[in-house]
Amino acid sequence: LTGSNSEKLMDIAMATKNLEVIGCFALTELAHGSNSKGIKTTATYDPKKSQFILNTPDLEATKCWVGNLGKMATHALVYAQLYTPDGRCHGIHQFVVPVRDVHTLKPFPGIIVGDMGPKIGLNGLSNGFLSFIDYRIPKEYLLNKGGDVSLDGQYLTPYSDPGKRHGAMLGALSGGRVSIVWMAVQHLKLAVTISVRYSAVRRQFGPTPSEELPVLEYQLQRWRLFPYLAASIGLSHVAMTLFRDFAQYQVSLLSGGVVKAEQGPEIHALSCGCKSLAGFIAMSGTQESREACGGHGYLAANQFGWLRSNLDPMLTYEGDNNVILLQTSNYLVGLFDDKQKGKAVKSPMGSVDVLDNYQLVLGKTFRPLSMKTLTYKDALEMFEWLFCDLWANSCRKVRAEMARTRNEFWAKENSLVYACHTLALVYAEHFILLRFSQLVDLAPEEKGLKSVLSNLCSLYGLWRLERHAAILYQDGYFTKPEHLRLVKSSILEYVDKLKDEAVALVDAIAPPDHILQSPIGMSNGEAYKNLYQAMITNPKSLERPSWWEEIVERPIPGCKHSQIMSKL
Repeated sequence: LTGSNSEKLMDIAMATKNLEVIGCFALTELAHGSNSKGIKTTATYDPKKSQFILNTPDLEATKCWVGNLGKMATHALVYAQLYTPDGRCHGIHQFVVPVRDVHTLKPFPGIIVGDMGPKIGLNGLSNGFLSFIDYRIPKEYLLNKGGDVSLDGQYLTPYSDPGKRHGAMLGALSGGRVSIVWMAVQHLKLAVTISVRYSAVRRQFGPTPSEELPVLEYQLQRWRLFPYLAASIGLSHVAMTLFRDFAQYQVSLLSGGVVKAEQGPEIHALSCGCKSLAGFIAMSGTQESREACGGHGYLAANQFGWLRSNLDPMLTYEGDNNVILLQTSNYLVGLFDDKQKGKAVKSPMGSVDVLDNYQLVLGKTFRPLSMKTLTYKDALEMFEWLFCDLWANSCRKVRAEMARTRNEFWAKENSLVYACHTLALVYAEHFILLRFSQLVDLAPEEKGLKSVLSNLCSLYGLWRLERHAAILYQDGYFTKPEHLRLVKSSILEYVDKLKDEAVALVDAIAPPDHILQSPIGMSNGEAYKNLYQAMITNPKSLERPSWWEEIVERPIPGCKHSQIMSKL
């Protein structure tokens, strides 16, 4: 709103800061989510009254999944197709729409608004639905930086290409996706904190009948958990630095500062790729942590259920993770076309710079710095090759499909599996490892910080790389069985090196106990005492059930027998 030229919108922006107005974001409709261009809500300009008339043309156009809207939002940022009086549609635009009276929270006439109902998780947030019946708003409530309408109904825009205007308008979504990277990482940190702390005090089995060892002493437990510990630290750094880059870009846009044309598309591609990868890693890491805590991990009090249900929507809101990876791959495929025309492949944040010399990179094979233990520098070099290999092969696949189908839509669709989808993920993996390695290189030597970060970075890079071993062999980078064995043995070596640092590391990233609220993950290390306390203080845990008499009564055939069995 602050980027608009409207005084009315500035007043609403100030009221929002003072909590006099509660806002929400209304893009998704019942029948359209990822395909934002296909939304059906209309905003038709009426030059006689200088107003836009909002309508929901059919049931499928009902806005849904609008956070805050269910019970309390007073204003919505609504995305709608803008129509001028001549009947022309100029694509989707953003409108500030008053939905409820700020004093009574009752909806205005012409508005149908309500709560969608309980969800799998995140029920502290009320998600609502919204539709319009000839609902009028002032002309000034259009966010007009990308497109406007004159008083007499002529459409005005600084963009000659409608696609670029659409991309610029949806640029704000990159900020949401960058924020989700951070949210996913915070959930992963909680899960890893609980599982590592519990593994340090949980004793099972041992070399002699009288000796039981902490399960953290077992390599299998460390191999399951430590890569996620490394990922939580690496992703945390990337989330912070990526948000910084996005914020600087937005500030430059709003202030009229110098902005490189390539930065917007790069941030968009990175936000899509990193949001997807962070969500996938956080979800799998939380599940692995739950299982690593055995039966106690299943108790609701230990928070894994809450963490999983909160992470679940991150895989689909602000774009389905698998779908938005197509946007990342589209960006990368476009760079290949530029390269074939003789243009240099460079970007402001350096995420694609290695592609400029892709043919030179692809001329290499596996040549580690040491045949004993691989480091993050080896992993980074391997990821550079993998990124270039997938880029070249994916772009060739798209070209081949284009020649076969003569249809750009199907050419890209038919190139996703085993090609562009994997390329987009590797792009994000390479970028995260690149930023993680830069953090290591700048770390001070004192107190072993650089050494620990180096081990974490190496473990993260090799762990992610192992998943692509088939491609490394298939396309000729790995040439001997010993190459993959070296990757695996190096992973296990870092898993062992980090054993004595693991608890201190999770202590460094963990929130206070009153926020963590997991009996087996508390910082005092008294998992069993905490767990027993949680069980015995659970409401009504020591009471008989209200239906106890039904259990002790002898069943009468054909009467309450079925009801009693259902209780049991």
